[in-house]
Amino acid sequence: MDAAFFHICAWAGSGDNDPAWQAITPEVISPERHAPAVALNSVGFNVARAVGPAIGGLVIAAAGAGVDFLINAVCFLGVIFFLYRWKRPHFEALETGRVRDAMMTGLRYARGAPVVRCVLIRTAAFSIGASALLALLPIVARPHGATGYGLLLGSFGLGALAGGAVLPRMKSRLSVDGVVAFAIVVFAGMIFATGRVQSFGWLSLILFISGTAWIGILACLNVAAQTMSPPHLRARALSVYILVLQGGMAGGSALWGAVANRLGVPTALMCSAAALVVGLVAVRRYRLNGYEVEFAPAVVHE
Repeated sequence: MDAAFFHICAWAGSGDNDPAWQAITPEVISPERHAPAVALNSVGFNVARAVGPAIGGLVIAAAGAGVDFLINAVCFLGVIFFLYRWKRPHFEALETGRVRDAMMTGLRYARGAPVVRCVLIRTAAFSIGASALLALLPIVARPHGATGYGLLLGSFGLGALAGGAVLPRMKSRLSVDGVVAFAIVVFAGMIFATGRVQSFGWLSLILFISGTAWIGILACLNVAAQTMSPPHLRARALSVYILVLQGGMAGGSALWGAVANRLGVPTALMCSAAALVVGLVAVRRYRLNGYEVEFAPAVVHE
């Protein structure tokens, strides 16, 4: 019960932080560097999510869980210090009113705008299908022990880092939809292969390629999400996007876990790979490119 309570608090804090954090991107980066900045942010997040558990496991083994959580809490001081020292320009808000009215305005926009609908449908289709890999990886890695699991997560993080490096070159040759479609096909193939391979070396390679494809997809989705709404509605639209992304990952993890429990892990991974490929039919109707709005701060100068 205590663990569940702390998880709920953590996710609530993340839900409050993430939209605001992403919405200030136009204030700290120039428009021409927007896409690389979003990709770099996604790389950093995914590398940390992959490498962090491995480091945390070493700390727990050496000093205990209490020290591990203490170090984790202290790390947030760096972010707090940055926000404290950040000299934000003086802006005048475009919109005032009660919080409830502002929330309803954002929800109405998210429900009615075709561009938002495209991004949310594409995000849901990907997150539900893709969640199987990380959800079932602990079972796949069980024969290799805790150390093997940490190394596999590290391979995934290194792949994400490599994906961030090659993403600009891919986007110079393919459209946004082309990059996402290609990366989804690669990611689906790697999910399928994960259920058919037992060698640690091959699994490491598969996780590396998966990380490369993963970052290509999420970076494109994040850029689309940040440019799918007017500046004064960006944070509210991003909160809906994050809700769909994380909700899809959570719901998909439960779904594929149930399928694995009933039919086995290889079958569950095969089904999730098939779901990703089937989801590509959304590309023809719900395109990501061609809908970008002005990339500007969420407020205007006085």
